[in-house]
Amino acid sequence: MSQPLQTISISAPGFKGLNSQDSPINSDPSFAAIADNAVIDSLGRIGARKGFDLLTTDATPLGFSVGIEAVEQFTDSLGNELIFSVGNNKIFSGTTTLVDETPALYTITANNWKMANFRDEFYFVQSGHDPLYYSNVAGVVRLLDNHPNSSGTVPLANEVLVAYGRVWLADIDGDKSTLYWSDTLAGQKWSGGTSGSLDLGTVWPDGEDEITALAAHNNFLIIFGRRSIVIYSGATSPSTMALHDTVEGVGCIARDTVVPLGNDLLFLSSAGLKSFGRVIQEKSLPLSDVSRNVSDEMMERVRVETGRISGSYCQRNRFYVLAFPKQHLVYCFDVRNKLEDGSFRTTRWVSSPFNYFHAAEDCTLYVGGTSGVGVYSGYSDNGESYVMRYSSHPLNFGEAQRTKFLKKIRPIFIGGVGLSATIKWSYGFTQKFDTEVISLSQGTVAEYGISEYGIAEYAGGIATTEKAVNTTGQGVNVTVALEIIILNAPFSIQEMNIQALLGRII
Repeated sequence: MSQPLQTISISAPGFKGLNSQDSPINSDPSFAAIADNAVIDSLGRIGARKGFDLLTTDATPLGFSVGIEAVEQFTDSLGNELIFSVGNNKIFSGTTTLVDETPALYTITANNWKMANFRDEFYFVQSGHDPLYYSNVAGVVRLLDNHPNSSGTVPLANEVLVAYGRVWLADIDGDKSTLYWSDTLAGQKWSGGTSGSLDLGTVWPDGEDEITALAAHNNFLIIFGRRSIVIYSGATSPSTMALHDTVEGVGCIARDTVVPLGNDLLFLSSAGLKSFGRVIQEKSLPLSDVSRNVSDEMMERVRVETGRISGSYCQRNRFYVLAFPKQHLVYCFDVRNKLEDGSFRTTRWVSSPFNYFHAAEDCTLYVGGTSGVGVYSGYSDNGESYVMRYSSHPLNFGEAQRTKFLKKIRPIFIGGVGLSATIKWSYGFTQKFDTEVISLSQGTVAEYGISEYGIAEYAGGIATTEKAVNTTGQGVNVTVALEIIILNAPFSIQEMNIQALLGRII
């Protein structure tokens, strides 16, 4: 007697993001085995990321380098704004036209500048280079030692923090364990007044470490070493600030990954992306690892990356992005809500044009790329398409001993008008897929709230596509996947409905 057709529905496939850490057998279908060039939208659907919208039309001074390696915004007390970027061993201002601001007779040998705003001035520091500054008064970038109101010699630092009414410098050439601070409200004064320094050599919890990054959080000064963290209270008066806490066994390995996230800090450690709040609560227990579902593969990427690993938090999109520029790769962590294990839902952007991200005060997400400065916007990479991919883990639908005979896959897609999607399926644990291409040019229009889908993205409502794909073959475990070339259209996966016959027990 024939078995009736079974309908298996995967609602919001990939809702929990990428999971490359756990065994694929009996994985939660809400996890994805592949989630490339994708994000998790605010309704919990996996969809296409936005693109690289290039602003620069004249990048002559950038030359044929690897592109813009960092971009930051300077804002003065009157609200005037200027975008600075670095690349090709030069400092630039502007977006549409890149203006070379490199001081005359000043030699730059790397693009690892850390930049910071302070009292109508903009500071630049990196290892092996004399610190620089820009102000609206001078209108040019100059050596900080040549500031008209300077005193003392500015330390040759690799890290700068503006907090508690002064400038802090650390990771000094030849001195990785001393923290320096300027006089109050005077980032150019490094002797006299309330300027000073602190040797952490006797404070490190394991006896020896080096400063990699600084942060201000909850009225504390956070000093990150490579293998430990030191926390001081009372930093508004550095001469009397007190050691508040230390954490042993976890530190920060990449300066530009320390990013404030509302009431928390995220940073990259030698064991993955960490939540500072959880590290303090758990004292380095694994619960602090918010990247745990991709931790092993991501840390392998960290080990082979030769460029500048950097992170940024975008409040508008509610994600933290971690860029690996030499590998053209970005990990995107959705920070709206944590999963049950304390991790963030993660997707991956491959063949990425993004070298660096900076979230401006107006929530614009500026990006540095090979061709200049751009913004995270639209659905093309400087006019070119990119490929979004999704794949489930092998699924047995709770019937691990039965053979499945797939008959139909009926996906429901949102958006993607004018595009074509390739539906893929396979059996067992092979990557040999059967495929069928369906057009998304036709569909019904569903009305969604403007707050979720702005008119600029989905004019006249949202097109939904529901089409049945006839399938063949058999196997115990089934993998369903999708591949779509994104060009000038948003796209999300709402649901995957699978019709199958359940065969004999094997």
